[in-house]
Amino acid sequence: MNVEETTISGVYRIHPRVHVDGRGEFWRAFCREQLGLLGIGFDVCQSNVSVNQHRHTLRGFHYQRPPSAEQKILTVVTGSVEVAIVDVRGDSATCGRHEIFRFDDGDRSSLLVAAGCATGFLTLADQTIVHYQMSDFYQPDAYTGFRFDDPQVGVRWSAEPAVISERDLELGPFVVSEP
Repeated sequence: MNVEETTISGVYRIHPRVHVDGRGEFWRAFCREQLGLLGIGFDVCQSNVSVNQHRHTLRGFHYQRPPSAEQKILTVVTGSVEVAIVDVRGDSATCGRHEIFRFDDGDRSSLLVAAGCATGFLTLADQTIVHYQMSDFYQPDAYTGFRFDDPQVGVRWSAEPAVISERDLELGPFVVSEP
């Protein structure tokens, strides 16, 4: 697996070695040992799947506050999506910075998101499925987020969101997390 640093501290794009033969494809989506050799610790506590029926479905921005801040590994199983990561860590050199990553059907890479970064995504195709591996359990009291269109963050989505949950529409503005 090839691990590529991004512009946000602790966020990596992971490119697996894909083996193809007459049966189809095989690749390793996660290897704690290989990440550990690169100095990246990650223990899976929970695995989630997000099935999005419609193109231009928006989810986010979501994250958990300390002490339950979690790392995530996102992999697009099918469909197409753009994922925006926003660093909300008050003690981070990249605090307030965001970066957008695009994943298309057939792209086998994953995104490892640092604890303390918020995640949002916009589907670009119908029937987009995203698989998450989480380093901590869901903690309702620590779970929070901010609006997808917060002008302070300035994320420019490639299309206007068409499907958004009431919960996401009711999220407040971007706030830097306490260290």
